[in-house]
Amino acid sequence: MEAIEKLKSVLAYVKDSFVGKDEIIDLLGIGLVARENAFLLGPPGTAKSAIVRQLANGVEGGKNFEYLLTRFTEPNEIFGPFDIRKLREGDLVTNTEGMLPEASVVFLDEIFNANSAILNSLLMALNERIFRRGKETRKLPALIFVGASNLLPEDESLAALLDRFLIRVPCNYVDTDLLESVLQAGWKLENADQIKQPTITPDELKSLQLEARKVDLMPVQKAYINLVHNLRNTGIKVSDRRAVKVQNLVAASALLSGRSSAILSDLWVLKYIWDTEDQIEILAGMVQSVIEKDSDGPAHPRAKAQQLPSAEELLHDIELIKKKLTESQTGYDEKNALKDKLRFIQNRVSWLHNEVHREQLQHELENLWKQLLQEV
Repeated sequence: MEAIEKLKSVLAYVKDSFVGKDEIIDLLGIGLVARENAFLLGPPGTAKSAIVRQLANGVEGGKNFEYLLTRFTEPNEIFGPFDIRKLREGDLVTNTEGMLPEASVVFLDEIFNANSAILNSLLMALNERIFRRGKETRKLPALIFVGASNLLPEDESLAALLDRFLIRVPCNYVDTDLLESVLQAGWKLENADQIKQPTITPDELKSLQLEARKVDLMPVQKAYINLVHNLRNTGIKVSDRRAVKVQNLVAASALLSGRSSAILSDLWVLKYIWDTEDQIEILAGMVQSVIEKDSDGPAHPRAKAQQLPSAEELLHDIELIKKKLTESQTGYDEKNALKDKLRFIQNRVSWLHNEVHREQLQHELENLWKQLLQEV
């Protein structure tokens, strides 16, 4: 489809502008096709807003809305003020010009600062793409909502807000090795010394969203169900509603790979449905162990992007587990978490090319397993 190639061109352009951010940009592309929201977790200065702004510029004819939320943000700042002319006539009608209800791409920074005054309207917008205020109800043209924060919410009242973002992506500073490329791309972006940005229209994106709903998921249904069961047994919460919605991400991966049927590698998207930072590596390991069995193709590039492990990093993780096991206060739940971590490390160790390093680390892991099993 021509629309697929257009979207790929838009994503490629954004990747060229933001070195080392391919993971985030690919997932935003998945979100656009799946019509699912994305959440970016990371410190200030990691280009979260700039990436979304550049992506929004690639949506021809669409409008972009971005806002930094504070605990004092009022509904008028997000959805627009009441129309004074209509108010004089006794009608409560919102003037949404230039505000969230008219945007194709919405970026809400520090999303967890949302207060009770805007929370209900925001939840409805995120989940149902509907804006409701008094008697006023209208459908939203939003193709994707992107939220961002430096921290995950601790307040349970905000858990529902995080739940509205199906895709969760860590956004960190790029590796030092890439710093020179980052500086060059940043200078180019700052000085507008760049080729004309490719674009895609909102209607073309909507057509991709409809096509994604036609993707055949039956070839991976059994593997998907088993993976969801395993995640639940590990303590990673995957509600029935989320399990249904994740299928949209799987379908989007297949469509962007030029296929009308899903294959095992399309399950890579499940790496990004974590609830806590502790789950990121565990989730990645469990999903990787499934998708690496895939011999079909073509696969989405992100499915093959799993970085090979470093023996030094794995040894460091093993030493941390050893230290935790020596602590007398290590409880039952924490030991179960350590088991999950060990399983993830064990899987990563098997990917090491150096046979000596692999055998040494496997020996360390065997000793840790013995220690853990003896103490249970």
